[in-house]
Amino acid sequence: MASKGPGSKKSPSTAAAPPAPTPTNSQFPIVGIGASAGGLAAFEAFFSGMPDHKDPGMAFVLVQHLAPDHSSLLTELMQRHTRMQVVEVTDGMLVQINCAYIIPPNRDMAFLNGALHLLEPSAPRGHRLPIDFLFRSLAQDQRERAIGIVLSGTGSDGTLGLRAIKDEGGMAMVQNPASAEYDGMPRSSLATGLVDYELPPAEMPAQLMAYVAHAFGRPPRAVTTTSAPQTENALKKIFILLRTHTSHDFSQYKPSTIYRRIERRMAVHQIDALDDYVKFLQHTTAEVDALFNDLLIGVTNFFRDPEAFEVLETQVVPKLFEGKPAGAVVRAWSAGCSTGEEAYSIAILLQERLEALKLSYKVQVFATDIDSRAIATARAGLYPASIAEDITPERLARFFTAEPDGSAYRVHKSIRDMLVFSEHNLVKDPPFSKLDLISCRNLLIYMGSDLQKKVMALFHYALLPGGMLFLGSSETVGELGDVFAVLDRKAKAYQRKEDFQGAQRAALGRFLPPAAIKDVTLPPASGKLPTPLKLSLRALTEQTLLLQLAPVAALVNAQGDILYLHGRTGMFLEPAPGEAGINNIVKMAREGLRRELTTALHKAANSKERVQTANLRVKTNGHFTPVNLTVCPVDTGPPSALESPLYLVVLEEAPAQEAPAQALPLLSASNHTQDTQAQIAELNEELQAKEEYLHAANEELETSNEELKSSNEEMQSINEELQSTNEELETSKEELQSINEELATVNTELQTKVTDLSRANNDMNNLLAGTGIGTIFLDHALHILRFTPAVTQIIHLILSDVGRPVGHIASNLVGYDRLVADVQQVLVSLQAHEIDVQTIDRKHYTMRILPYRTQDNVVEGVVITFVDITEMVRTREALRTANEQLRLAVVVRDAFDAITVQDLNGSILAWNPGAVRMYGWSETEALAMNVSARIPAAQHGSALARVQQLSQAQTLEPYLTQRLAKDGSVLEVSLTSTALLNASGQVYAIATTERAKEVETGQQNGGGL
Repeated sequence: MASKGPGSKKSPSTAAAPPAPTPTNSQFPIVGIGASAGGLAAFEAFFSGMPDHKDPGMAFVLVQHLAPDHSSLLTELMQRHTRMQVVEVTDGMLVQINCAYIIPPNRDMAFLNGALHLLEPSAPRGHRLPIDFLFRSLAQDQRERAIGIVLSGTGSDGTLGLRAIKDEGGMAMVQNPASAEYDGMPRSSLATGLVDYELPPAEMPAQLMAYVAHAFGRPPRAVTTTSAPQTENALKKIFILLRTHTSHDFSQYKPSTIYRRIERRMAVHQIDALDDYVKFLQHTTAEVDALFNDLLIGVTNFFRDPEAFEVLETQVVPKLFEGKPAGAVVRAWSAGCSTGEEAYSIAILLQERLEALKLSYKVQVFATDIDSRAIATARAGLYPASIAEDITPERLARFFTAEPDGSAYRVHKSIRDMLVFSEHNLVKDPPFSKLDLISCRNLLIYMGSDLQKKVMALFHYALLPGGMLFLGSSETVGELGDVFAVLDRKAKAYQRKEDFQGAQRAALGRFLPPAAIKDVTLPPASGKLPTPLKLSLRALTEQTLLLQLAPVAALVNAQGDILYLHGRTGMFLEPAPGEAGINNIVKMAREGLRRELTTALHKAANSKERVQTANLRVKTNGHFTPVNLTVCPVDTGPPSALESPLYLVVLEEAPAQEAPAQALPLLSASNHTQDTQAQIAELNEELQAKEEYLHAANEELETSNEELKSSNEEMQSINEELQSTNEELETSKEELQSINEELATVNTELQTKVTDLSRANNDMNNLLAGTGIGTIFLDHALHILRFTPAVTQIIHLILSDVGRPVGHIASNLVGYDRLVADVQQVLVSLQAHEIDVQTIDRKHYTMRILPYRTQDNVVEGVVITFVDITEMVRTREALRTANEQLRLAVVVRDAFDAITVQDLNGSILAWNPGAVRMYGWSETEALAMNVSARIPAAQHGSALARVQQLSQAQTLEPYLTQRLAKDGSVLEVSLTSTALLNASGQVYAIATTERAKEVETGQQNGGGL
């Protein structure tokens, strides 16, 4: 697998989001949300889009680039926008469903077994990538339940984290760049092609809950095809659609991997049945491309697996130049190069070796992949600034050029010129040849075993003798271990050995046209001086035979596999029963030869010396033939680890021993003893030979056991590593850019806080202005800090007076000049002081002086308030006057005499109870009357004269007059009249006091008022 996944595509079936599920077990999806500059607004929009009436059924972990020395307000701000509990993470906190967790400042955060752990940042400030760090651990811990969301921010943090989440089968969601305040991080993530949804933050919750409901709201489907023929049939149809649309065949890839990718695409589109997804693919070409990209997900970065690349640098690369004269060509192939990081890493190592050798070589690096988009990215050689995390500063400065905006690095032209990128299918396209190095890392793990064998055989064909093979940490050469020497088992570095059996030819027929299948020639001899090509197998055998003068011989390797036969061997060898394959001389050896031949081969392999065994009894055609056996190592030139050692097995018939001329009928005792001793000696030799044979067999068995044990360990390692990828993610960030992001985050939080404080300040100002209370705030030195508008009517203050001593300001207060002294007294005693004061314009205020205390109960000055009590004073005065009038009213009410008030026109204005008793008219009746109705007609003239007198004098002396009662009787009364004056001294009414006297009916005195 290589390259990247699909871009963002919406499903037509996601218009309405179903309710969020409640997970059926203790596991639930965990959503990692990363943001940088501009992230606060995106966070608020995201949580504001969550439904208010139901829980989401998942947990959220928020990571933002925070200043390490600034306390974050994110927890407080987020709690305002969600019904979920929002907490700042503490070390070891267990993640709970329907909760949101906020990363604290100056910490990296990671998942382990569903808990959040905080770590001290290992990278220096400016190079930290907390979002990638969280996403990576989230992917490894939660696998397909991991969901990554990248919001507003600059740089590329989160991009590699999304790769890790996608590689584990999780889901990726990114903010639409048009809705982001800073679109650097969203665009970097979208460029990978791995994003499932591209949405504004407010629309994300609905789509997220719909995805979770489909992917985790029902029991998981089976991931194998062996027990489900219908599923296997549907997979075959999907392979057909992929091959038709992309020309690439995935039928030989591992079914579990393919099915997991397909199932994830089904969850993205909320499709339940595999058959329905097949129909969806048939009608949606874009989805075929998206599935193809998902199947090609490749996690790669510069110098991935540093330990393995160290082996490549120190052990592998130097061997590529050994024995090559100046000007020679060194060729390397990076198969499945994805976006090119690994190919450029190899080129950098080769360039550094060239500089160390100080010799001129021509270096060519071929980098291939089936993903055209990945190849386009690799050709451009432009990578995000986060690659600085994986590349040493020295290499970054030598081989990369920073873009003007600092957001990316471009590979230097001298390195790009060493590489040739091309779209190439490893399975069906002819391979490159005559290569010194092949790097194919983490591609074979996705292929089936048969396909792996064919690819390894192809690599063996493509490499020069002695060429190097560099595999991924979870890959091995498998069954082709006999043609690859292990250079470093842990780093998966191998060296090509010769395959004299020609085993790769059958495999190459699957990949190469007939013209490409040629005889394998031996490599040129190493050394500074040019040497002729190595001898062919036939010439090599014949040359050695001439030295040994042996008529029958076989050229074999250490395992006894026959490479070349010379002479008529039927007397000694016969075909072994069973399938015809590579002929082994041990299996073909006739009776009497096999055991000694095995022992001799073992001795020759261990001692590297010639081994001879004489007079072997070999059964041929019903009788035994004496045979001499010789096994000698073959000198193939300078020693090399790349070839299997070769041995020449020489078989020759031993000369027959002459029989005794005469048989004696009787043997003497001495002859009998000699024969017995000879027989015992022969048996001892045979026993010793058997012991040597058993010893050799035991050593071979031990070797086989060690190899099996090693293979078993490798298989266990592969099994573990297939379950959890250990891909390392690139994490890097330029320091200035990171600090700017942190400052932008802090600035956003502070702006929010300032907005809150401004709103509170406005509320307070409006509150103080609305109450009309004049307030002055003074510091310890009695300098003015601030004041309210209402106080300017009392003390002459303008805005420029802030900071001046209050004693320098003139006031409108009348009779009060102890303001400074009273304020100082309050600062000393910390006791409030209150006094009523009056201004020039006759307004009254209650002045209160209080200590100014902070939330920590620290006195930092005083507060002077002026409460307007003018109306209170006026009311108090009016009340006093009213009380006085009330007392007079009581006198009038309770007096025995009739007391009345009339205006100048004679209308009665007041009528006391005494008047009611005296005249009989009620107060209501009297108030509707005119005084003329109570005066006898004869006295009207004199009454008018009295009124005119009152206009000149306020009071007339008492006099006797007459008045009419209600019953018509005439009463003689003593009357006192008083003129009532208004504020201007004018008469506005007349008050009378009347006391009745008994008179005879009809008797009248002189008229009067």
